[in-house]
Amino acid sequence: MADSYKPMTGNKKIKIRFYRVHFYDIIPCMKERLLFILPIVLCTTIHSANADWQYRGTYIGDGAYTDDGSRFVLSLRGGASFGMGKIQNDIGALTTGYYLNESSGIVVSDAYYESCVANGGCTSGFVDAGIGSLATLPAKDNFEALSFTAGASLGWTLPNRPQWRIEAAWDHMAESEYNASPIFEGELGLSGGDIAGLTVHAQSGGVESTITTDVISAMITYDFYDGLQKPVGKIIPYLGLGVGYALSKTIMNLSDPYGDLSADVDLRENFGTEGDYGVVQFYRSEYTTSNISGLIVAGLSYGLSDNVFVDLAARIMYVPNAKWVLQNNDETRHRDWFSAQDLIYANFTLGLRFEF
Repeated sequence: MADSYKPMTGNKKIKIRFYRVHFYDIIPCMKERLLFILPIVLCTTIHSANADWQYRGTYIGDGAYTDDGSRFVLSLRGGASFGMGKIQNDIGALTTGYYLNESSGIVVSDAYYESCVANGGCTSGFVDAGIGSLATLPAKDNFEALSFTAGASLGWTLPNRPQWRIEAAWDHMAESEYNASPIFEGELGLSGGDIAGLTVHAQSGGVESTITTDVISAMITYDFYDGLQKPVGKIIPYLGLGVGYALSKTIMNLSDPYGDLSADVDLRENFGTEGDYGVVQFYRSEYTTSNISGLIVAGLSYGLSDNVFVDLAARIMYVPNAKWVLQNNDETRHRDWFSAQDLIYANFTLGLRFEF
């Protein structure tokens, strides 16, 4: 800074001061002001960016936004499942012998007859009726059961074709029971006995069992509406098809109330322990069957908002078969016993679908 004097009239002097200012001297000051002002500016000008699908509507000019209708889809559902299938005898090579009381017409297995004789009964009137193959006996009851179902789906609606949804789905059919006594019942032809060509009415086995099934699938679904936006407050019908991978877990507790199984050496020595009166107590057995499955879905959805839909659906799933097997104690051996063929699950569900 320097001073200078300029003469004025009346002997007065005016003092003029000159300041030398360096640019680097004002930078800290500017920084302080910027740091104070910048947050205020940012708060007033910056806001969260919208995703493409959040913009609704109007197309104006070349720079305007356009919505191709594609969405990420998440679905959750639950309800009731009805399962049904034809029970098939899978015993294979297993024969048993029978005795016939000629006066009363009663037919008993050879194991029952031997136990009866050992306890002082069946002393007269019985003849050797021969042997028959248990594999030829049909199942008494088919599989029919009601259970709970739950499921979820993740997918995407196609760009510019939002009526089409591609989804990966999971459906769980909770544990349901199959109980029967006898398991197999019918007319059985015998051979090798005292009476040639004899046919008897035979019963075999009893079972208490369960089945649980999970299906993981790929689905393609079509929603019936026009435009790129699903309507809100309206019912939208849809249809879908899919293919999946099914896992059916079965648990079986086999019993021998008719005594026809306990005489078999392999069953007695490897698949259970001998109980009272020589009747085998079989081990509890578990098995999982895997299959390729097919699915059909039909439903109605109702838009609560642009992104949330109530979903009412019927899903029909086809599973080729599920097996129940007999296992030894350490699960190193198993014998097929019976299976549910052409298994159908009809699921009726209520859920929510979210589209983002």
